[in-house]
Amino acid sequence: MTFQLIGRASRLIGIAGLALAPLAAGAAEYTFRLAHVTSDKEPIQQAMEEFAKNVETRTDGAVAIQIFANAQLGSNPEVFEQIRAGAPIISISDPGYLSDFVPDFGVLGGPYLMDDPRDFTKIVESDLYAEMKDRLRSESGIELLSLNWLFGARHMLADKAISSPADTEGMTFRTPPNIMWVETFNAMGARPTQVAWGEVYSALSAGVVDGAEAPLPSIHGAKLHETKKTISLTGHFKGFTGLMMNADLFASLPEDIQTVLDEEANKAGVFMTDVMLNSEEEWISKLEAEGVTFNRDVDIAAFQDATAEVYTKFPDWSEGLYDRVRAILDN
Repeated sequence: MTFQLIGRASRLIGIAGLALAPLAAGAAEYTFRLAHVTSDKEPIQQAMEEFAKNVETRTDGAVAIQIFANAQLGSNPEVFEQIRAGAPIISISDPGYLSDFVPDFGVLGGPYLMDDPRDFTKIVESDLYAEMKDRLRSESGIELLSLNWLFGARHMLADKAISSPADTEGMTFRTPPNIMWVETFNAMGARPTQVAWGEVYSALSAGVVDGAEAPLPSIHGAKLHETKKTISLTGHFKGFTGLMMNADLFASLPEDIQTVLDEEANKAGVFMTDVMLNSEEEWISKLEAEGVTFNRDVDIAAFQDATAEVYTKFPDWSEGLYDRVRAILDN
């Protein structure tokens, strides 16, 4: 594997046992690739551009960040493995992936966890979050820079309007390879089918799945609305993501650069959350103009009741975890 961490001209930096040749004088001291699998037309691209620009500005050009959208560096699992191997890649991650290493992260991706997405700030400022970050670093070698990027409320796309769990009964729904999604759609009476994001369009077109769910910008960015024309505003997940990188690589950086990466990753999360919260009606209008019908008549209480049992399905969670999260959010 070829690593792209770049060292100052006056020194060599070794990562994962390799000595890396320095750049010519005047170049950035450190170059990172910033990866995501979604379209470069989505809000997450805007947030990444904001992050990269501000990091470069605050480090006087010492850090350069190159953004790779549309899975240019590979699928999420492929990118995550490169990061764990020590590659100089920063990538988007979410509670589902992080729960593979620290199961307690999974609770943060549960259904109907909060009404107001801004309440998630209470989580990332809590002792619980700090504990989970420490475990992730020490047990899995992952440095979590942020987890406050609102990816959006996720809504259901199908041929028909979905207003209650009775409407999802027996439907085949695309889910990512994430046990929280699987348990949630099982609780709704649906049949979850794991499909990679890049294959969702063809799965919907071919009838492999009856429906899919995603934030509105992602539905539009992947052109899923070309396959199904009804979106029901179920808002069953309010998904947060954030930035992660290799922990040893992060620790090898000067402290001032560590601070900048941490602070700007979280500031970009605030930026993206504002963009998402202020743009949903614009996305609705854009999709309606392209032939989509929106169903706003959704019995949210019925979905909440149906999915409440999901929080009892994870024996690997710390004892009392969900109650602890509820206490943080409801305070």
